[in-house]
Amino acid sequence: MSEALEKGRAVLAGLNPEMEVILSERYDDILPGFSESLVEWAYGHHYARGVVDMKTRQLCTIAALTAMGGQTTPQLKANIEHTLTAGATEQEIVEVIWQMALYGGIPAAINGLNAAKEVFAAQQ
Repeated sequence: MSEALEKGRAVLAGLNPEMEVILSERYDDILPGFSESLVEWAYGHHYARGVVDMKTRQLCTIAALTAMGGQTTPQLKANIEHTLTAGATEQEIVEVIWQMALYGGIPAAINGLNAAKEVFAAQQ
């Protein structure tokens, strides 16, 4: 096992311990190794880096996914959950999504707000 894969699994242990299994069950049958590759590359090489804390990284992820638009809704919802786990408040998440109206447009921000509302409601 690579060092990056170990680091990625450690990051996910704190954010969403079931994520690799979920990814594996969903995609590894059509793309063998997908789940491990994603954990190693995204979480091991990027999220596990120092300097920027996990809450900030997750808020940045929400910003990027929001600005990309509605096609990212499933990933946005998962990362909203991760961001709450990383210590962000609902209001911080909403403010980051609203800020993206300047860069991704109002429709993208509305999609992001709808995703956030769904996640928040499910956690009540």
